[in-house]
Amino acid sequence: MTKPVILTGVRANNDLHIGNYFGAILPIIDMARRRSAEYTVNLFIPDLHSFTTPIDHNQLFDSIMNNARIYTAAGLPLDDDAIQLYRQSYVPAHSELAVIMSNFTGFGEMERMTQFKDKSNQILAEAAQAKLRSLLFQAPPKTLQEAYANINTHTKAQQRTSVGLFSYPILMAADILLYNARYVPVGDDQTQHLEFTRDIAERMNHKFGKLFTVPEPVAKQHQFFGKDQGLRIKDLQNPTKKMSKSDETGKGVIFLNDTPDVARKKIMSAATDSLGRVHYDKEAQPGISNLLEILTLVRQANGRAVSLKQTIDEFTGLERYGDFKKIVADEMSEFLANFQARLAQVNDDTILHKLKSSEITANQTANQTLLRVQKAIGLRR
Repeated sequence: MTKPVILTGVRANNDLHIGNYFGAILPIIDMARRRSAEYTVNLFIPDLHSFTTPIDHNQLFDSIMNNARIYTAAGLPLDDDAIQLYRQSYVPAHSELAVIMSNFTGFGEMERMTQFKDKSNQILAEAAQAKLRSLLFQAPPKTLQEAYANINTHTKAQQRTSVGLFSYPILMAADILLYNARYVPVGDDQTQHLEFTRDIAERMNHKFGKLFTVPEPVAKQHQFFGKDQGLRIKDLQNPTKKMSKSDETGKGVIFLNDTPDVARKKIMSAATDSLGRVHYDKEAQPGISNLLEILTLVRQANGRAVSLKQTIDEFTGLERYGDFKKIVADEMSEFLANFQARLAQVNDDTILHKLKSSEITANQTANQTLLRVQKAIGLRR
């Protein structure tokens, strides 16, 4: 009997930070280890999705391998045959199915996708900020051509907003539907894409017969995985927003490749408040609350059986923020030192063997689904 499929992945990235690690990667690894006896777990690296926003193409291949290394250092059991680890671009059926499904998708459906609007607005905002910074330090334009270049920033930024970003939900739907995946852990920013995947699957099933397994609706996904799969780490300098590599100064983000000393300095300079007493209150004391959550997570990663409640109970009422930050910094330094030591021991040959064997299996499954679709729409007999 074929086991039901769980599918998930994290975009290839050389700049992964502790927010990615504790909020996505570690929960994924823990889920895979717990569920692999009953489910096939497809953990894929969505490298084609990397092109939807501006990237350094010279670093992409290393970023892909870096993801696989980090999964391994985080505890992914490469010897478990029920866990498949593969690269999206090594399964050509992803691209072909996306092209096919794009012709059964309305333009208006894509226009309504909020993540496209958010990311395209972010690209425009970043371009405008960069131009503003450059104008502050340069002489006024001397020619009409220079002036035109200055006011043309918005148009150039719009050109960086790609068609690939616009149609991204279709490729994501192909990623899911090729493998008959029932369960896909998604964050709040991805729920609309999951609902689109269900819509396009049901639409094509209605028109051509049973082509796809329709993933469970969002409510059942949350019930299956748990709505809150992990604590969400916030920016150290602005603890009202999530930690993100787009932070211009880098002071609010702890990257997995930061040295323990660099991480320590970031923790010690983290924004707090003027109340002067440790208390867990996300509204009144978001900085201290964020540090309490970070402390809990790194303690757990360092092998301590501790809950957020226990951490809160231990430090509530402490009046010296500097002393509290030092404790957080010590635990963070220990976590990074241990993680980076494990990462250094990861064997690339072992990873490549896992990738290649998983990609053989992934291609077999994906090609079966694609052939079923090709026959239904008249491309094959």
